[in-house]
Amino acid sequence: MLNVAIKAARAAGSIINRAALDVESVRISQKQLNDFVTEVDTGAEQAIIETLLSAYPQHGIWAEETGRQHGNRKSDFVWIIDPLDGTTNFIHGFPAYSISIALSVRGRMEQAVVFDPTRNDLFTATQGRGAFLNDRRIRVSKRTNLHDCLIATGFPYREGDDFEDHLLALNDVMRHTAGVRRPGSAALDLAYVAAGFSDGFFEKGLSPWDVAAGSLLVTEAGGLVGNYTGEAHFLEQGECMAASPRIYGQMVHLLGKYSQFAQAGEKATMREKRAELRQVLSPTPRPASAVAAPRPAEDADKPAEEPPVAL
Repeated sequence: MLNVAIKAARAAGSIINRAALDVESVRISQKQLNDFVTEVDTGAEQAIIETLLSAYPQHGIWAEETGRQHGNRKSDFVWIIDPLDGTTNFIHGFPAYSISIALSVRGRMEQAVVFDPTRNDLFTATQGRGAFLNDRRIRVSKRTNLHDCLIATGFPYREGDDFEDHLLALNDVMRHTAGVRRPGSAALDLAYVAAGFSDGFFEKGLSPWDVAAGSLLVTEAGGLVGNYTGEAHFLEQGECMAASPRIYGQMVHLLGKYSQFAQAGEKATMREKRAELRQVLSPTPRPASAVAAPRPAEDADKPAEEPPVAL
């Protein structure tokens, strides 16, 4: 099954690489504010689905662009597909995007492929057999102190996303780590955690196809994946955190209060902090009476009167 997924990912990669040679001519549409889809997304997705269903016609499909339209909806074997994770990067010619394909069997990830077509980097994993980059075994990083770590994240970009919440979390992480990066492809971010290129990852607003394959890569490389409170059932919860076991615990301590599953007291504290940050980001305009009136034109050349000095 893994070989078929690899074949599908490489077929999609060929479509993406050809389009990248003349990205200005690619047709683009907008699903919602700052959320784009191109003819390359749909073409790559079609190539993946055709490859998978030609080999496994009874399997189910859950894809970003076409949902569950294809395949057997009642199957225990479901391929979860993101044909181009990092579409905005692709549109701008920024070479940080990937293809993500995972096989879920009765709700558990069994196979994973994340393919970076710009670097020809192929990340693969099979449940119980480890994770690999171009046939080389990979492991999560060995760092044990969060202050020494490089952490990846993704910024909110859709209307309705909680910008203040992420800014507060980002502030906390930046103060407690060696650095933060935002490449723009969650699947690739997770693959990099698995390979030890970065030490951890956190992001909200994600869909299952963004993290399905990457999550198996991380766990098979010796890492942990869950929501911000550390719970493992994260796939459809919209928040994801991953790291090596030692760093994971430190990230839970730092980010748990930002989770939708945080304790009531923590949620109340965060509401207050968000309100304070909102006031800083959007200050209330001064009333008209507080604004100095313009001086008459005839007095423009006269020096302003100085206030009396208190003796």
